[in-house]
Amino acid sequence: MIQKNPNLRTKLMFIFLFLALVPLAAIGWFSVSTTEELIASMVFHQLQNVAVDKIALLEHWLAERKADLTVISETSIIKSMNPELMGPYLELIRSNYGVYKDITVVSASGDIVFSTPGMTLQRNSGDPPDFPNRTSLFMSDISHFPKEKESTFYIAAPILNDDGSLSGTIYGRVGTSKIVFFILNVSLGKTGECYLVEKDGRFLAHKDPFRILTENISQTDSFRNIFQKRDRREAYLDYRGIQVLGTSLNVRGTNWYIVVEQDKEEAFHSAKTLKRILYVTIFLGMGSALALTWIVSSHMIKPIRLLSRYAEAAGESEFDQKMAPLRRKDEIGMLYREFEKMVQKLKERQNNLEQKVVLREAELKESDIILKKTRLIAERSEKFAAMGRMGAAVAHEIRTPLTSLKLFLESVQDQIEKSPEDEEDFKIAMAQIKRMEGAINRFLDFTKPQDLIVSEIDVRALIDDVMFMIKPLANRQECTLIRRVDEGLPNITGDKKLLTEALINLLVNALEAISDHGTVTITSSKDYFDENQASIPCVRIDIHDTGPGISGDQIENIFDPFLTTKASGTGLGLPLVLNTVKSHGGVIRVTSKINQGATFSLFLPLYFNRSLHEQNGENTNY
Repeated sequence: MIQKNPNLRTKLMFIFLFLALVPLAAIGWFSVSTTEELIASMVFHQLQNVAVDKIALLEHWLAERKADLTVISETSIIKSMNPELMGPYLELIRSNYGVYKDITVVSASGDIVFSTPGMTLQRNSGDPPDFPNRTSLFMSDISHFPKEKESTFYIAAPILNDDGSLSGTIYGRVGTSKIVFFILNVSLGKTGECYLVEKDGRFLAHKDPFRILTENISQTDSFRNIFQKRDRREAYLDYRGIQVLGTSLNVRGTNWYIVVEQDKEEAFHSAKTLKRILYVTIFLGMGSALALTWIVSSHMIKPIRLLSRYAEAAGESEFDQKMAPLRRKDEIGMLYREFEKMVQKLKERQNNLEQKVVLREAELKESDIILKKTRLIAERSEKFAAMGRMGAAVAHEIRTPLTSLKLFLESVQDQIEKSPEDEEDFKIAMAQIKRMEGAINRFLDFTKPQDLIVSEIDVRALIDDVMFMIKPLANRQECTLIRRVDEGLPNITGDKKLLTEALINLLVNALEAISDHGTVTITSSKDYFDENQASIPCVRIDIHDTGPGISGDQIENIFDPFLTTKASGTGLGLPLVLNTVKSHGGVIRVTSKINQGATFSLFLPLYFNRSLHEQNGENTNY
């Protein structure tokens, strides 16, 4: 019934045209009007900036000319009123400055004392100027003489005697060609221009020299724009009858006005381009809306029928039937795709059941492998524990007769006579017995750690003591010991004897690992290490050697008991060091690179925790 309804297409067409064109037209009108206002404002500000710059330039130039005449009138040469003295001086000023057409000095009685040649020529032109005496600085209006190529004006300054009385007046006729060039030179596109007019509307400076002092703009909007209050951003007709945007400013101290203008057509060229783009966009929008209305109304029923057929198939659990692709993005397209996703999820849910079964089987296999590894680790730990217990029992059994043998040999040492050969054999036997006794004691210490005797320890003093004991061994190997301890290193609490033995073990190992002339560096600083998601303050002690280093596979096992690479070693030194550090609640880390030496880093907490010591003591018994 939907596709047979003739009003549906009309309604859709009206809705689409309304939704497409009304916002577009509103946005276009707003954009064009806003753009025109912005362009008008920008052009007006640009014109105003140019006018301000030109005014400043002209006022500065006029101030310089007034200052020139003031300075010249105060010189002793001019005050002397001697034509022979002032002649070369004024001619030099006129030729060097290049802006004075002529300079004239008039006495207090009105007689011309001296005038440069240009003035003499001008006086012969039939239009002699009037030179009254001036008691203050004076500037005349601009005038233009037919025989000259530029307009001029006069600046006069009084010449005063030392007592302040008027001695005369100096007149300078200033040419405007140089300053007019800077005034007329503006960067405002192709049509922008700047000109100077007086209060009556006559041109005083213009890019067309024939207009100067001959044409008047008093009957134009340009002239009314100077004196009337109006919106300066609105366009008006200039002296040529062309619509322009412009502004004007008065030159302070004069009746001159600078006018800066630019043709409206050039200023609003970008706005016209925007309008053309907007019109094209509106026509394209109308065409697109009509085409879209036809497509939507013509193809609305087809996806609904397809969706109904697929819903029936899904109800029969026929998930293998593929849905035809639909690229629409409206509500029907969204419903179509969501229905397709629902069917796909139903299908995936069945497939996921099989995948979960396979995944569970893989997890069980992985758990079985982890369990086997854990069982191997537990068996290894049990073997180590049994080996330790057996070794401790054997060590006790060996130490008793060994002690008896040692006591017997010591008792008979002075009771029997021995030859020199027997004396040497006796010493060797006693040394071997002591060596065996030391090895048994170290083994027993490892299997049954001693109770800690806790005290406050000065780490700097501890390192100094250890280095003092190791110094002879380092000297024999001609090795260098370097100590670097930070200033203000805090004290720690722990067993000084065990920590001393641990450091000695590490230093001896470092010296044995390097060849002669090597270097062992012991460094200590304040640091932190992480334990159970907590940052624990500690003292860090690094022992670095310049030996061949430790390979990666050896680093993993260097703390295993009875593991040694030395012919005379027992393999208990590093495990004892590890036990000592852990019993203090610290950690030990090893870094090494082949042929770059190894570094053993001890992180010892500042404060001793006895409960942690007992826990670590249990964990470190093998």
